[in-house]
Amino acid sequence: MLYTVSRSPYQCDFNAIFNLLTGGDDILFIQDGVLAGIEANRYLPTLINSGITLYALKEDIEARGLLGQVSDKVQVIDYTDFVNLTVKHHQQFAW
Repeated sequence: MLYTVSRSPYQCDFNAIFNLLTGGDDILFIQDGVLAGIEANRYLPTLINSGITLYALKEDIEARGLLGQVSDKVQVIDYTDFVNLTVKHHQQFAW
């Protein structure tokens, strides 16, 4: 399943997300959700240890001036890659 997180991690129930994640899932951070991918975010270590792949939309990172602050464990992607993720995952859940 593809989870798209568009809200700030401080306005999102990450504990609920942690309980839903299974192997093969991906999370894509978009809009204010890209804040979850910055190095100092408190939820990031748990997300990394969950074994899923983390992505963040480059345009949203740049719009917030966070390009140099994103963890190297988060893959920065563009809109074409975003479309490829939606093709890969038939099921999607937006947060």
